[in-house]
Amino acid sequence: MKDLWTVKYRPKSLEDIVGNEQSVDMVEKLSRSNNLPHLVFHGPENTGKSSTAFALAREIYGDDYERNLAYFNASDFFEQGKNYLVRDKRFTRIIGTDDPKKIDKSVISIFKEIINEYAGMAPVDSDFKIIFIDNAESLNPDSQHALRRIMEKYTATCRFILSTSQPSKLINPLRSRGLQLFFTHVSDDKLAKFILGIVEAEAIRINNDGIDALIYHSKGNIARAVNTLQIASIQTGNEDIGAQQIYEATLREQSENIIKLFEAIISKDLLEARKFIDNLILEEGLSGREILLQLHKVATSSNEPEDTVAMWTTRIADTDFYLTESANERIQLESLAAVFCK
Repeated sequence: MKDLWTVKYRPKSLEDIVGNEQSVDMVEKLSRSNNLPHLVFHGPENTGKSSTAFALAREIYGDDYERNLAYFNASDFFEQGKNYLVRDKRFTRIIGTDDPKKIDKSVISIFKEIINEYAGMAPVDSDFKIIFIDNAESLNPDSQHALRRIMEKYTATCRFILSTSQPSKLINPLRSRGLQLFFTHVSDDKLAKFILGIVEAEAIRINNDGIDALIYHSKGNIARAVNTLQIASIQTGNEDIGAQQIYEATLREQSENIIKLFEAIISKDLLEARKFIDNLILEEGLSGREILLQLHKVATSSNEPEDTVAMWTTRIADTDFYLTESANERIQLESLAAVFCK
């Protein structure tokens, strides 16, 4: 089986990162200054926030960066809860069981304990270690206040990087603790140059129409472009990749559970719809917005009447807006399904 190109071509250093020059340049200067502050990376999904955090750690610590970098995904904690905690072997000693039903403590209290313990660990051959918390918007106010206190307590030996697509969800005292840097999707020119580099490295054939279709579909999202290109290359083999092959690859990107969710909604079966929402979030790890984007694509390409599709599109857009105001994606998605199932 081929390696995932999104992993294979993930930037290893800060200079490898495409786009967001202003933010990346600032991070590079800070890495050389020996005076790194806490950082808050904010911007849409798949804009290079995580890649920058890992590249920064490599810049500071070298190839053994993992000794001084701890990564936590807040959405795993607070969306998947105790089922996630028992799957991550790092937490076995703290929770003392591999059965989620036997965990007496709340997820919030376990989160506080884990972060406090990792922050308290001494750095290895360095003045400080880095704790990177991804999807920080999933932290509720109580856990954010606890995190602020931990940041203050260990500021001498620990630096925090918070990454979020919804900075307004972070409390002001937490945002003010770090330097805020914005990330966005890359321009079409930069994306095309990056994609052509992969095309050359993988010795695949793609015509100009294929490149244009890939750029149009990706809308500056490098991860989406790379994933679509790999699917298209597998489907076509040694043949040229054109616009049609890119279109067919985008259809393959849709999760089977999205189709089943849509069918459950059409059948007005709310219990089935909730099951597939859980599968998409817990098993496939999709975000609320990724689910909405795929659901929108299925709805607009269905054979349902135009007025029905227009109603679905409006409801999906409303839910997308509600996601910016709510930390619990599952509740908003189940609410959407409930509206459709009436």
